[in-house]
Amino acid sequence: MGTQGATVAELVQARWADHRPGLWFEDEVYSHHQVTAAAAARAALLADLLPRGAEAHVAVLLDNTPEFPRWLSAAALAGAAVAGINPTRRGAELARDILHTEARILITERAHLPLLDGLELPGVRVLVTDTDAYAELLKPYEGAKPGEHTVGEGGPRSRILLYFTSGSTGAPKAAICTQGRLAAAGQSLVRFHGVRLDDVHYICMPMFHGNAVIADWAPALAAGAGVALRRRFSASAFLSDVRKYRATYFTYVGRAVQYLLATEPGDDDRDNPLRVGFGTEAGAVDARRFAERFGVKLVEGYGSSEGGASIQRTADTPPGAIGRATPGDDLAVVDPASRAECPPARFGPGGRLLNGDEAIGELVNRGRNPFEGYWRNPEADAARVRDGWYWTGDLFYRDAAGFLYFAGRTDDRLRVDSENLAAAMIENILARWPAASAVAVYAVPDPVAGDQVMATLALSAGAASFSPSDFARFLAGQSDLGPKMIPTYLRIVDRMPVTATNKVHRVALRRTGFRCADPVWWRAGASSAYRRFSPEDLAGLLGRYREQGREDLLGR
Repeated sequence: MGTQGATVAELVQARWADHRPGLWFEDEVYSHHQVTAAAAARAALLADLLPRGAEAHVAVLLDNTPEFPRWLSAAALAGAAVAGINPTRRGAELARDILHTEARILITERAHLPLLDGLELPGVRVLVTDTDAYAELLKPYEGAKPGEHTVGEGGPRSRILLYFTSGSTGAPKAAICTQGRLAAAGQSLVRFHGVRLDDVHYICMPMFHGNAVIADWAPALAAGAGVALRRRFSASAFLSDVRKYRATYFTYVGRAVQYLLATEPGDDDRDNPLRVGFGTEAGAVDARRFAERFGVKLVEGYGSSEGGASIQRTADTPPGAIGRATPGDDLAVVDPASRAECPPARFGPGGRLLNGDEAIGELVNRGRNPFEGYWRNPEADAARVRDGWYWTGDLFYRDAAGFLYFAGRTDDRLRVDSENLAAAMIENILARWPAASAVAVYAVPDPVAGDQVMATLALSAGAASFSPSDFARFLAGQSDLGPKMIPTYLRIVDRMPVTATNKVHRVALRRTGFRCADPVWWRAGASSAYRRFSPEDLAGLLGRYREQGREDLLGR
């Protein structure tokens, strides 16, 4: 099954003699051989263009077009690395990302040229893929063969990716991924999902992000499967694309699944060739709805973007759990302050977590450490690996059988009335409300101490309007919803604000809090009923914050 290789370059070279269709984009079709030949030409071009002594890095500012996988393969063949650039970044932040990678060549397209207007990018040569000049530049290299032109040493320890990971604070960090790790990840997913030669992987998540490359492109390459590209994710075009390309596999992150579920249902939704969807943050409720509607199983996985820890799902994984530690990893859920391992979770009726305050902690890897570091960021390296342990920055709890349950990011922990709560757990409960297409839960400061729970709800297309009484009845029927989990504030939106990778834009939601233009409902005092949050309510509440000296906490 697939091709064994210690490096991505070996996996690319294995497709040289493969003349089957291997890449689809809109109405274009390319064979595996054509993709490999195009990669060899770009590797040769890179060898000529890269200044002597420069880092072997190429910045790529592209949508999901054929040029993106061509340059990934070219970098592998040349012993270079691709730095994916997020096109939603702007101005000085965008320039900072490009310059931070130390790339001397930037690959982009005409659609993104306006983003570069006015930016100072000293020493960076810009190549625009959809131009005659680019085609002319490549012509002399069209006869190149894989392995003829290199700029780096290559090998398993050679860098292949610099991909930015976002956090709640500070500039994005560029995580390093080597050829050995990417090849191993692809081959592992081939085995796990049973990827076959005749499979087609639909890549609709942005390729500047690790999910699309590591979890979608790499296993397709390792198996010799085909790849179908969507320039940008489109919920309305998803099914038609899947049918057009006969796609069998796709990946997702963040709220993509909710957007797909929010499309108009059709009688033929289950008439599709998909076999599996693999990703994270769909939630158990939406995964069930997706399987019922489309007949496709969603497999929730977990692997830290930097490669420091992973969790493997097995057939006996209970509902709500991600799985157990991958063999060889010594994963533990610990209290960050004491470094003591948290006790196992205890569950009550309806699966309610009874001891979340003591059972929820940060997931760490105390064993072998596959983390390869961040580019030129020793402070971030030191924060990620402390005393020989890899700290994921993610909250989990573990049951008595060793199964691990995701509870959110460490930034998503809430402390309500001296009790620690995890946003992800509350979200999974609120997601059961039929009128919601997406849910986000986060903390807002309490006027006196600790936090209060706030939720943003995006209504589904069939919901006429928000009914506070219906929502209150729904909450009362959730046996696993503890009283401190009930949101104090509800923000109602037509569409959930998301980042470029379709993850909820929690930073923006937390900063805005209840001071927003969208309708907000709240439970005032000890009341269990929701009512509209008025300008008078806001003025009175801000006065309470000022009295307690906590107004400066709002908007952080």
